[in-house]
Amino acid sequence: MRKKTAIKNKKLKPAELEKFRAILLAKLTEITGSVTSMENEALRRERSDLSNMPIHMADIGSDNFEIENTLGLMDCERKLLVEIYDALKRIEEGKYGICENNGESIGKARLEVIPWARYCVNCASMLERKGCAPSLEEQEEDDIE
Repeated sequence: MRKKTAIKNKKLKPAELEKFRAILLAKLTEITGSVTSMENEALRRERSDLSNMPIHMADIGSDNFEIENTLGLMDCERKLLVEIYDALKRIEEGKYGICENNGESIGKARLEVIPWARYCVNCASMLERKGCAPSLEEQEEDDIE
């Protein structure tokens, strides 16, 4: 016999949703500017070696490393942009602040720190430990054992 898990869903008030929307939009603007700046620096940078000295292989390697590092950072920032857009969509759909795994409310303290959070602390911890968050059914089976 399965034990039912009570889903605790404390809806956020409209004023709280607006606050989180503002935080997400501010972060979106910040990251967009950051990505644009990094992109301009990495992809449009010209070598300033105007001397007749030959270019050393180590200099080329350093330049390539800097460009690859910047492109890696840009990729991380772009992934964060997707998370922010998804969080804004959840606000519009009335699903913001609800764990996508178990349907419980995500704590306001967690949303203050990570406003694009998809999972409550428990599910996020499991996700990090196991590599994937358990489904509600798996949690119920664990509760029975």
